Amino acid sequence: MTVRLGINPLTWTNDDMPSLGGDTPLETCLSEGREAGFSGFELGNKFPRDPDVLGPILQRHDLSLVSGWYSSELLTRSAEEEIEAIKPHLHLLKSLGAKAMVFCEVSHCVHGRRDVPLSHSPSMSEAQWQTFIPRLNQVADYCLEQGVQIAYHHHLGTVVETEAEVDRLMAEAAPSVGLLLDSGHLVGAGGDPIAVQQKYAERIVHVHCKDIRREVLEDARNRDLSFLDGVLNGMFTVPGDGFIDYITLFKGLRDSGYEGWVVVEAEQDPAVAHPLTYARLGCDNLKRFCAEAGLTVTE
Repeated sequence: MTVRLGINPLTWTNDDMPSLGGDTPLETCLSEGREAGFSGFELGNKFPRDPDVLGPILQRHDLSLVSGWYSSELLTRSAEEEIEAIKPHLHLLKSLGAKAMVFCEVSHCVHGRRDVPLSHSPSMSEAQWQTFIPRLNQVADYCLEQGVQIAYHHHLGTVVETEAEVDRLMAEAAPSVGLLLDSGHLVGAGGDPIAVQQKYAERIVHVHCKDIRREVLEDARNRDLSFLDGVLNGMFTVPGDGFIDYITLFKGLRDSGYEGWVVVEAEQDPAVAHPLTYARLGCDNLKRFCAEAGLTVTE
């Protein structure tokens, strides 16, 4: 099985907290990401959204477009309204060859609010689930018809955060709804990424490798901190620098025939965690884990 290694620009500049790396140019992100050994990038807020502009920039750095985050609001607008809203993003991804879209429902989310602890994460009522799933299916069907599959991102501070919520999503959503497996967000929510990979191997279309420093996670929970305070305190890090078992996880991906992107998405304060240093560490560790798990890394 072959995978490609990508990275998210959160290593250099943070979308949820723009003060982190706010003065870092896009060119620095791209050149250092390529220098570290990655062959692709996910989108961030500094990326041009016109494929005719972004395409040559990525080509100049010998990089592919991996995917890009999309904030859906299906609890407050119809599937038809969401499809209209998603079209420019979908066009960008499709034009530049991305096959999966990082998709997350952000209605009532708290991960961008430093004053709200993660214990106050939203959840959906039964009525909201009954509204959400048909709308999600309709949007996912549309995107797949255009050649890009939704990779639903379970995310701390959102309405699909816990393993139980992922279970319900996968049980009720149509096959057109793929799953983004994010190791750090699952562990942060008390879940088990290895178990989720085994349960939903055929639905996983994208993988985020966000490792966790156990003591910082425990402190964030004990002191009831927000997602952003957890980030600032160093809760997340690149794979191999925390306690998540990536070799076992990758063996599961190999056995299931996963062929796609494996992406470092590990937001830290760039003033504390030197971006190029951590990008190199993350890439080197991913290559080592892939080799040990029997996954072949390609460009």
